[in-house]
Parts: sequence; C-alpha cells; structure tokens
Amino acid sequence: MARKRSLWFAAVIVATGILAGCGSQNGNGEAAAPQTSPAESAAPKEVTIKVGASAVPHAEILEFIKPKLKEEGVNLEVVTLDDDGQLNPALQEKQIDANYFQHVPYLDSVKGEKGYDFVVTAKVHVEPIGFYSEKLKSKDEIPHGAKIGIPNNPSNEYRALVLLQQQGLIKLKDGITTYEATPKDIVDNPHNLEFVEADSATLPRSLPDLDGAIINTNLVLEAKIDPKTALFREDANSPYANVVVVRKGDENREEIKKLDAALTSPDVKKFIEDKYGVAVVPAF
Repeated sequence: MARKRSLWFAAVIVATGILAGCGSQNGNGEAAAPQTSPAESAAPKEVTIKVGASAVPHAEILEFIKPKLKEEGVNLEVVTLDDDGQLNPALQEKQIDANYFQHVPYLDSVKGEKGYDFVVTAKVHVEPIGFYSEKLKSKDEIPHGAKIGIPNNPSNEYRALVLLQQQGLIKLKDGITTYEATPKDIVDNPHNLEFVEADSATLPRSLPDLDGAIINTNLVLEAKIDPKTALFREDANSPYANVVVVRKGDENREEIKKLDAALTSPDVKKFIEDKYGVAVVPAF
C-alpha cells in the first residue's frame, strides 16, 4: 500500500513539472518572452544632451538642474573648456548641443563675423560687471591718470566704458548703437584715465599692477574675489543677460525645451539668489 501511494505522488510531481514547462513555452515550443509591466513600457527613453558652459556660475547652475532633468528622461552632460571663446565654435561643429556662457551683445558681435546661424532659447541670469581695486577703497579715490583695466572684446569693452560713463568718469561720443566702442570713442576724459585693454580672463590677476579694473562677475567668482568688494557695478536692468544658445532648427527639440524650463524655474531662481547674492541676478 505504501509503495502504491509513493508511485502516485511521483506521477503527480512529473505531471506538474510537464504542465509548468508547457506554461513557459510558446506555441512553437520556444520559451515565452518575459512580460513587461505597463510602468516599464511607459518609461521614457533617456536622451543625452551636451551643454557647453563657463565654469562659474553657468556650470554650477547646470549641475543643480541635472537631477530634475534626469527625472524627465534627459541626461545632461556639462562641458567646460579652458577658453570660453571656443564654446561657439564647438556648437557650430556639433561637438555640443547648446551653450550657456554669453550675453546677446557678445553673440551678436561674433555671429556676423563667424557666420553662426544660432538661436537664443532662454534668458537665465545677469552678472553685473563691477569695478574692482586692490589699492582704492571708493570711487572718489580714483587718482588723476589712473590705470584702468577693461576687457578687450568688443561688447564687454563697450559695456565697461558705459559703466564708467554712468559713474561720471568719462563721456562717450553720441550715436553709438552697435554695443561696440573703444577708448578712441571717448570725447571727455576729465581724470585723464589711462586704459589698459586686456583679455577679460587676465584682469583679476592684473589688479596689483592697476589702479582698478572692470571685471565680469563670472571671472570675479572664479578668482575667489568677493563680488561685494566692487566699488561700483551695473544695476539689475543691464541688457547683458546670459542666454542659452543652440543651432537654428534645434530650438524645437523636446530636450532643449526641458533644459530651458528647468533653467528658468522657481527652484533655479532661489538657488541663484541664495548662492550668489549680488554677483548673479536672475533674468526671468
């Protein structure tokens, strides 16, 4: 009797195994493909975009939005170069999908010369330029014949000269409409200021040799200079908002739209205000 019972159990086990095996095969006797849950099938395919940026504050702001974009299926790669001037050529040559380091007057000053067919997709922030000095404590101490450093690229040189004009230190000739000017366009220089035109990136380390210099805020931050030490600076109404730039035709790419939305979100506004204070002002 015990032997019959054990044979019966063995038959049941074998039959169960056969049925289980049949359940894992399709009609051709092949293993059936694993079932995909609705949640898995609905997951968006991740897209990678490369954005060229200045190290500070642009790349830091981009790093802040990385997790948000990741949630939306966008893998953001931030590309920084030793020379920011190479970020437009990199965009032109399709090494990157967008760049975020420049303002519109600068873009306009190089776009025609280089033949770039670029489009601005978002205004993010303004970096008010300021006058910095290691020798002077106030504007009133600027001596007669002072050596003043200014950027030598066209748009920022004009910007620096306009700031000096706003402070009553010089007067530019009337009718300048191209965001370009040099010291040759000064018609009144009552303090006989001497201007040293130099690459923007060199101005922070040139301060010991100058009475003062007008320096872009991103370079001030990179040089670990306290932006609050500026003797004077642009106000928040500056037209020099830093923008996101893409090749014409790419402005409608979904991932670019998500990038722009993330960069102009309330979270980014708070991040900029909390981290940079007077040095960086949201432009949205």
